Amino acid sequence: MGHRKKHAPRHGSLAFLPRKRAAQTKGRVRHWLDASDNITFLGYAGFKAGMTHITYIEDQKNSPYFGKELMKPVTVVEVPPLILIGIRVYNEDDYGRYIVGDIFSPELNDYLSRKITLPIKERYDFEGNKEKLLNGLSYNSQIRGIFQTQPHLTSLPRKKPDLIEIKLNSIGNPKDEFAYALNLLGKKIKVRDMLTEGELVDILSVTKGKGFQGPVKRFGVKILTRKNSKIRRAVACIGPWHPARVLYTVPRPGQLGFHQRTEYHKRIMVIGENEEEINPKGGFVKYGNINGDYLLLLGSIPGPKNRLVRIRKTIRPIKSFTIKSPEITFISRESQQRK
Repeated sequence: MGHRKKHAPRHGSLAFLPRKRAAQTKGRVRHWLDASDNITFLGYAGFKAGMTHITYIEDQKNSPYFGKELMKPVTVVEVPPLILIGIRVYNEDDYGRYIVGDIFSPELNDYLSRKITLPIKERYDFEGNKEKLLNGLSYNSQIRGIFQTQPHLTSLPRKKPDLIEIKLNSIGNPKDEFAYALNLLGKKIKVRDMLTEGELVDILSVTKGKGFQGPVKRFGVKILTRKNSKIRRAVACIGPWHPARVLYTVPRPGQLGFHQRTEYHKRIMVIGENEEEINPKGGFVKYGNINGDYLLLLGSIPGPKNRLVRIRKTIRPIKSFTIKSPEITFISRESQQRK
């Protein structure tokens, strides 16, 4: 009797279409949820540094492990302060959402010139643009902050910042929301100002790219036997005579990885400010040392190390989940280079 042939692992299903390369390396946020009564920004951004493991006391009463000490993997995300460089106002009509205008801080740092052409300070009409936005506010206005990341504060080998939009939580009073954003314009905003320990967030990122791959690695199809055909790592029959085309459901070769993905309900276990409490001996492999604020997220997140990940307050709240700061009993700082 012959041995059973092993099958390649399934890397995904047809639930993700089109399976093509993402347009940009930073995650794209398509939806936001106004979930609180306070005016605050609904997300943040950071750089994936690596993984480690922790032990903590399970504090969710609906868990079968309530009150017990668990050991779980966590992802370390470095989150240097974001700079609010601009405010953008959107209105909505029968044809959809459109931009009313935006306003930028008069004080912009030199790192931003690596990304965009900075406006000439003497010619920029700050007060005029502010009045234009105030006059354009309506009951359904949506206000978003334009933020600049600071990769030069991390161990990344680049200084060019990323520009991202983060929505301001709507409480039904656009003028108060605009005044709140205007008060923070040009200032640095830390992660504790937007997120809290113990809450659930969504992670939006671009996965690790794997290039052009065949259907065995891409879809996990069966490897054919040695003697029945001229091909082995392919689909033998790609469809019927009619319809006279190859259906999209047939596994075919193509791009694998570097896809936009969203993972829901990642719990923030730690919001740390002392890098000495998390840096392993020798630093994180392929990243280096954490130099400032960081997050520990329960479980894994999409993307390779060094990649910018978007963090959003979850748009699928769990009613039975209790937001509280977890009791961490141990954080592993063992060398990841086995030294």
